Amino acid sequence: MLNEVERWLTTRSWSVTDRPLHQIMAAKQRTGQTVSVVLPALNEEETVGDIVAIIRHDLMQQVPLVDEIVVVDSGSTDRTAQVAAAAGATVVHRDAILPRVPTVPGKGEVLWRSLLVTSGDIVCFIDADLKEFSSDFVSGIVGPLLTDPAVDLVKAMYDRPLGSAAGQGGRVTELMARPLLNMHWPQLAGFVQPLGGEYAARRSLLEQLPFPVGYGVELGMLVDALHLVGLDALAQVDVGVRKHRHQDGQALGRMSAAIYRTAQLRLARGHLIRPSLTQFERGEDGFEPRTYSVDTEERPPMAEIAEYASRKVA
Repeated sequence: MLNEVERWLTTRSWSVTDRPLHQIMAAKQRTGQTVSVVLPALNEEETVGDIVAIIRHDLMQQVPLVDEIVVVDSGSTDRTAQVAAAAGATVVHRDAILPRVPTVPGKGEVLWRSLLVTSGDIVCFIDADLKEFSSDFVSGIVGPLLTDPAVDLVKAMYDRPLGSAAGQGGRVTELMARPLLNMHWPQLAGFVQPLGGEYAARRSLLEQLPFPVGYGVELGMLVDALHLVGLDALAQVDVGVRKHRHQDGQALGRMSAAIYRTAQLRLARGHLIRPSLTQFERGEDGFEPRTYSVDTEERPPMAEIAEYASRKVA
């Protein structure tokens, strides 16, 4: 490990207990910064309501840390939107945001568009499939941004059990993302959960970043932020344990392919092709191939979008 990373681990890796809530609130009141929480959601009716309700109770009603909760529905076919609205979130459908740009499927697409329907100086992203959710996930990663002006982006770190096996979650992280980062961007080797969906950043940073439209968004954001603001502007906070719905092996394969392609584009932005991934499923006549396209599209920095610029002027 680089000496720079070893130093970073001692100066930019914290626990949620390092910043008590009263200290975070004092910093928020002193600086006047506002906080938006965004939940990208696709068919998450079983969990999204509890997450919204806990954030509202703990961080809006008990203490006014969060100024708005926005659930961006990515085309759910269940009751995700109704459940989220009933719990107190503002719900916006992905297709209603920036309608002049046709939407494409993908988590990064939703996160990118969320910048147009939120107003916080700090934007906190939380996945909508978390179980046994704690508001520490929000206060833990927002805290450093409110208390330390030198920090621009904070990732949550946590244990990820797989069923009853402790620490066995995050398979794509261990098999794809961590090797890529260690080999090509060793400054980022200290991140425990580089692909984690819980992170917060200053709007002033997010609006300058391109957003891969799919599963590569977290890796792309880390790499681009490193180049834009440097390692010391990035941090991570231990928030405990993350429990969520796990994907099957083939879905993880597609996720890995998108992440690899995101890394590849950043290593050499040259001749772009439309890559594909072939996987196999056993059918009546033996193993049958299934080929999926791997998304390579990226959304430009939000600061380049006319509607976003005009909103800031207004």
